[in-house]
Amino acid sequence: MAWFARGCRVWVALLWLVTLGVAGAASARSTLAFDPARQPVMLQDSGEAWVDASGTKRVEDVAADAGIAWHATSDLKIYHLDGGQALWIRFTVPPTPSTERWYLEVPYPGVDSVSLFVQNAAGAWTGRGAGDSLPLSAWPLPHRHPLLPIVVSPQEPRVHYVRVQNGTIFGAPMQFVSDNYIMRNEQGMALALGVYFGLVVLAVMLSLAGAITLKDHVYSLYALSAVLMALTQATITGLAGLHLWGEWPWWNDMAPQVLPVFAIASLQLFLAELVSLRERSRLLYRLLMTAGLLSLPLSIYLMLTPDVMDRLRMIAVYFVAETVAGLGVVVWSALRGDRYAPWLLVGAAPVAIGALFPVARAAGLIPVGFWTTHGMQLAIAAELPILLLVMVLRSQHRREHARRIQGLDRIDPSTGLINAAVFHERLVRLIARSQRLKFRSAMLLVDISNIDQIQRQFDPDSARELTLRVAGRLLSVAREIDTVARLSEHRFGVLLEGPLHADEVAEAGPRIVARCLMPFKGHPLEWSAQVRVAQALIPMDGSDPAQLIGRLELLLASAPADSRRAVFMLSRSGGLHTVAAAI
Repeated sequence: MAWFARGCRVWVALLWLVTLGVAGAASARSTLAFDPARQPVMLQDSGEAWVDASGTKRVEDVAADAGIAWHATSDLKIYHLDGGQALWIRFTVPPTPSTERWYLEVPYPGVDSVSLFVQNAAGAWTGRGAGDSLPLSAWPLPHRHPLLPIVVSPQEPRVHYVRVQNGTIFGAPMQFVSDNYIMRNEQGMALALGVYFGLVVLAVMLSLAGAITLKDHVYSLYALSAVLMALTQATITGLAGLHLWGEWPWWNDMAPQVLPVFAIASLQLFLAELVSLRERSRLLYRLLMTAGLLSLPLSIYLMLTPDVMDRLRMIAVYFVAETVAGLGVVVWSALRGDRYAPWLLVGAAPVAIGALFPVARAAGLIPVGFWTTHGMQLAIAAELPILLLVMVLRSQHRREHARRIQGLDRIDPSTGLINAAVFHERLVRLIARSQRLKFRSAMLLVDISNIDQIQRQFDPDSARELTLRVAGRLLSVAREIDTVARLSEHRFGVLLEGPLHADEVAEAGPRIVARCLMPFKGHPLEWSAQVRVAQALIPMDGSDPAQLIGRLELLLASAPADSRRAVFMLSRSGGLHTVAAAI
């Protein structure tokens, strides 16, 4: 018992020591150290933060007020700064060699104002600022996001104060970088952004070319959507503020809120046109069009209302509603057999996922990071090729459909063979060519003689299928230079281009009969085509196309119904030769 008591006391002591060690480690703050080999240097908990509820405190007031309740900073902390509140951050830069310039980097292009204050040699506080509320020319270093120079001293530490105003929420990490790191990092970022915007420009150019050459307004909607999406991403990444409208602070602040509204509206209208929603449901099309047109009054409201949080709520509601409506329309079309809708879902899935990050950031759920800034770019880069491919396939199918419609007066829609009118035209040319070049050609009429029997023994669908199968068999027998046509419901015509030998002419009819008698896979032996062939030589049996066709039709009509003969040939004297074929 004594040994057990001593053991318990030892375990309690060890547990107490471990608890003290953990608590000490948890309460200790990391020390800020500028190491050029490990960049960016994150502030993390090396600083102290405090929110000025009035938003009117000056740096002199904050530095002199000993009663301020400072708390440790954190990269994951999200501050609500609506109502004019200001976030103050205090950190101390340790003695650092001045061989390299250091900067405070706030990787949040949409922040309203970030000001950095430090005391000069005379003891007065001096500050430099950046953000959407200032023109780019007033920034100490023009950049995509605030980049403020740090004052370092190799002999003594320097205390810096940062004042942040944003109107809504602020949750961006604060980090410290040097000149070398900025140069290297911006080269990589320029390459990534160049690839993305280059892909967008290529997609827009191809879309405009398709809209002009194909006269399809879907390409125009796609180009408009791609441009608005690119402008939205340019504002989110700060590229637009750096190169386009950096000297217009008001629009630089409003663009990230207005442009996404137009971008999402144009995207949904494009998807509706791509799945032919107007033809499928006029009611759904009008509702989606109305939702898209609401972007105009909504954008005006966003630009006029002073309540920033109200603007963010309206943007989030409209963005989510439009996204759900657009994806719902695509799913609805896919369930009704649209051939492009499944591919659109594949392309829209990355965008829908990528859009969750900026929406969650705007709602104050997550801080600013890589995915909130660049997630949509990766998603759109994956979506653009898929949408281009879908539009190309759609255009190809539409052209084929238009050609089929235009060719209905020349092509039989069921079999794809030419019709009787085109057959007559080609027969005229074949007779003229055979006479001019003095060679032998041939014409055949092919009737399906047992079609009524198939319909009685099986069903009407089987009879229609047999007709299509016979058309396929005739095409397999014919050469590339020959012509196969459908002249009536159960009659076909074949033109054999010369010059032909006598044995080739004699074998043509029996070869067709034998090929059609072959059983079809998946069908009983009784389900076979019994055909009769009337054959004429060109130009030996006549040079008048109508008369020649009439003689062959008469030849087939005069054959007894119970005759076992399958091939009938015209002679030059007008008599009748027959070749027996087993049925």
